[in-house]
Amino acid sequence: MWLLFALLSAVFAALTSILAKIGIEGVNSNLATAVRTVVVVGMAWAMVFLTHAQGGLSAISRRSWLFLILSGLATGASWLCYYRALQLGSASKVAPVDKLSVVLTVLLAALLLREELTARSLAGCALITAGTLLMVL
Repeated sequence: MWLLFALLSAVFAALTSILAKIGIEGVNSNLATAVRTVVVVGMAWAMVFLTHAQGGLSAISRRSWLFLILSGLATGASWLCYYRALQLGSASKVAPVDKLSVVLTVLLAALLLREELTARSLAGCALITAGTLLMVL
């Protein structure tokens, strides 16, 4: 089931890039990010209430709060940078560079989360990096 959601995530991420590139024309990138964020926040809270998950709010530990907040700050920084990059460059070049996050995630997961770094995952990271360079240069 995770693969289905991961594929859907990729489809929606692709749509995000195209729709954002069209929508950001003539709009300050920070303002565009703020508008997008309000929509995402509304959608996330709607899902919380639709699935009756709001009761779990009080059960979130301090550690989880800290890392969820840090993750939110990282997301915000990523979105601000992504929208500015989209405003300045073409979506077909910005999106592949943004996807280098896959390589960084694999490396950080090995370093910080002690996840296994295999020859296969290193080869995949090398191919993603090479593919990105091919698409951008």
